[in-house]
Amino acid sequence: MSLFQFIKSKSFFKQLLIAFVGLVVFVLATMKWLDISTNHDQKIEVPNLGKMSLDKVQITLEELDLKYVVLDSTSYNSKFPKKSVIEQSPDPGDFVKENRKIYLTLNPSGYKDVIIPNLLGKTKRQAISQLKAIGFRISSNEIYVSDIAKNVVRGLKFKGKNLKTGDKIPKNSSIILKLGDGNGTRRYIEKL
Repeated sequence: MSLFQFIKSKSFFKQLLIAFVGLVVFVLATMKWLDISTNHDQKIEVPNLGKMSLDKVQITLEELDLKYVVLDSTSYNSKFPKKSVIEQSPDPGDFVKENRKIYLTLNPSGYKDVIIPNLLGKTKRQAISQLKAIGFRISSNEIYVSDIAKNVVRGLKFKGKNLKTGDKIPKNSSIILKLGDGNGTRRYIEKL
């Protein structure tokens, strides 16, 4: 029997029909299995976790069959409670499926400590610029000491204590400048 005669035979059409039906059944079964295994119609709305503590986050997400992963903490933000959620991914209002991980960024418990640079002998303007650049606030209550130079830094104070070069204090702290008044006869030296 030649190939052309075999293609015209009933046997060939039976086998072709069986293969087509088998393929259709396989595709339909696969699609049904994917619907069931991937929870195709399921949607869980991601809640807004902003400003929540980790304990509240855990309770909230367990009720929704969601999980969380803490990625990192960021720079301290005083607008958020300590150790609370600042950012999340996916965003609030997005839809996810059960057991999805929500990635969180937390607010640290406070500002990080910053090292005090050597500012002795610098002008008021230079010191203010340098201190602001590294994240400090400058108090308007300056202390003037008897010194030959006017508006030259002769010391720094934080919470009533004198600061030395290399001391560490929290970022965003308010620092008081000790400045020369320009009326002295010699350079001011701190008495310890």
